[in-house]
Amino acid sequence: MQFLKSIIMKPIASKNTMNVVYILIIALSTLTPGCKKDDEQNLTPNLQVVAENLVSPLSVLEAPDDSKRLFIVDQSGKVFIVPSGGTMSTTPFLDLSSKIVALNPAYDERGLLSIAFHPSFKTNGKLYAFYTAPPRAGGPQPGASWSSLTRISEFKVSTSNSNQVDLASERVILEADHPQSNHNGGSLAFGPDGYLYISIGDGGNKDDVGAGHLPDWYTVNEGGNAQNLNANLMGKILRIDVNSGSPYSIPPDNPFVGTTAKQEIYAFGFRNPYRFSFDMGGTKQLFVGDAGQSLWEEVDIVTKGGNYGWNIKEGSICFSTDNDLTVRPSCPSVDSAGKTLVSPIIEIKNKAHPDGTGIATTVVGGNIYRGSSLKQFEGRLIFGIFSQGGTTPNGKLYVGNPSSSGTWSYEDLNLKDFPSNLGYYVKGFGQDLSGEIYVTVASVQGPTGTTGKVLKLVGTK
Repeated sequence: MQFLKSIIMKPIASKNTMNVVYILIIALSTLTPGCKKDDEQNLTPNLQVVAENLVSPLSVLEAPDDSKRLFIVDQSGKVFIVPSGGTMSTTPFLDLSSKIVALNPAYDERGLLSIAFHPSFKTNGKLYAFYTAPPRAGGPQPGASWSSLTRISEFKVSTSNSNQVDLASERVILEADHPQSNHNGGSLAFGPDGYLYISIGDGGNKDDVGAGHLPDWYTVNEGGNAQNLNANLMGKILRIDVNSGSPYSIPPDNPFVGTTAKQEIYAFGFRNPYRFSFDMGGTKQLFVGDAGQSLWEEVDIVTKGGNYGWNIKEGSICFSTDNDLTVRPSCPSVDSAGKTLVSPIIEIKNKAHPDGTGIATTVVGGNIYRGSSLKQFEGRLIFGIFSQGGTTPNGKLYVGNPSSSGTWSYEDLNLKDFPSNLGYYVKGFGQDLSGEIYVTVASVQGPTGTTGKVLKLVGTK
């Protein structure tokens, strides 16, 4: 800045000289440490209310149609719009409340779990919904009934109202019986390859016990839907092509094409891959938060054909269905096909961990930050935990720091107005097309009441 001052102090010889000075002022103000541009890049993170009076919001996304509308998915079966610069609409964009299974108000993992807009939504008006419908007749074994029916459906926006879905346009894409009420997975997203990705949990209950858990190659632990590639789609991330086939086709490079395994499978070995997201930048990696049992929660980078270990491992330790608070002395590092079990990039100690130092009830996978308001988080993973104890609304947010190999370090995301915790249960995340991140929260665990809010991660001075 001293150089700039010396120029300014000199007599101005001509109009051209004045123009040069102005240019120097602008250039140096953007490059010199301590100037306004750098201050803006180090704002203090905080959360700003975008919408409230929701039941149980689970995700937020922006439609790829240049309207800059945000869409909020509420577990109760409804999707609401927040118009650009406006307040949330009271009329739902999509209302599937009459189609979902009846929810337990105290706590439930079923309902409307996510939506995804077709990459060509601007011209074709198509979107996809993941919801749990009432169960079909029968059950996973004699005397047991299914809990619900996992359903992925295509819808189209009304031709007369762009803020309303035509319910009559529903086209069921995929259905799968689900044996227990929990571990539904529930994320939908189109990948950078244009295919639709779907996460489904391992069937529910705990320790892979109860009706609907089929045996697999690892006989030491009971059950094993996530390791069974032939019997069902549970404990997997799927990848399908909704642009061809009836109702879809299998991408020709899916990892199990030409085998006896389910062709839809993209990756497997998950317990409950509740939330996943694609990085908007970089190499467009797929990140998933996989809910653990009693010792460890995990975040994974998902690659084609990868086996992520459940129920052989919980995180990177050997899991035991006999006693989930202990670690088996040993377990395989590869599966029956010789495939190495993929370790997580982040492990968080569960609240139930017997050493007493864990705080996480459930990991809630987030997003890689690609926004402009908090440049210090560029390329870093923003994620959270549902709560620190299960019965208190005290969820937390974290920042994961990328590593070229091995595990990532992570730290608390220190927020200006939330110094210790959010004061809510963290239920999900979202990201707009500018890369900014949103957190969905509620004061109660279950899908009831109107305490649900959508909060935006912002920078403040």
